[in-house]
Amino acid sequence: MKRKGLLIILSSPSGAGKSTLAKRLMAWDPTLRFSVSATTRAARPGEVDGREYYFRSRQDFLAMVAAGEMLEHAEVFGNLYGSPRAPVEQAMAEGRDTLFDIDWQGGQQIRNSVLGKDVVSIFVLPPSIAELERRLRSRGQDSDTVIAGRMAKSEAEISHWAEYDYVLVNEDVDRAEAELRTILLAERMRRDRQPWLSDFIRGLNREFDAR
Repeated sequence: MKRKGLLIILSSPSGAGKSTLAKRLMAWDPTLRFSVSATTRAARPGEVDGREYYFRSRQDFLAMVAAGEMLEHAEVFGNLYGSPRAPVEQAMAEGRDTLFDIDWQGGQQIRNSVLGKDVVSIFVLPPSIAELERRLRSRGQDSDTVIAGRMAKSEAEISHWAEYDYVLVNEDVDRAEAELRTILLAERMRRDRQPWLSDFIRGLNREFDAR
């Protein structure tokens, strides 16, 4: 009883726990596919084409955009990044969901794409702005200047919360994970995502006719 795969968008301000929740979701369901982005930046030591990113020349990347082969794309610090369409469509045909860890702009583009009707979008909020800053500082990865920039950007990101299908407040990561699972299980069971149901009902009707 194969269903159609979903496009699951997870967005949040930096530090709200989106990446942690994405990893937990994939550990819970190994059939989930994490969307691998294409980029024009050079590969770093240890990175493998098709694993961390699909590394493409700028010319090839722009040709993919022109051909409609990108679900979303953007330029960041002089490099292009985007989500290739073909691997997502293949996963959908196999009944596998694809998880996107992207910002609100990428989310908008995917929702407006040809695959938009199969999108489930979820925005993750921190319990407070003070807690958001505490989490960023506890990472021990960024300078005060970088953290201040992330905090300033967070206000703009949070302002797009109402564009999403679901909004979670990540006060407790275990509870937030459980809520994510509930959303995913319910969305998978929607009638319009069960293409086998029509044939199943016809079979039931044939049983009635044969009585």
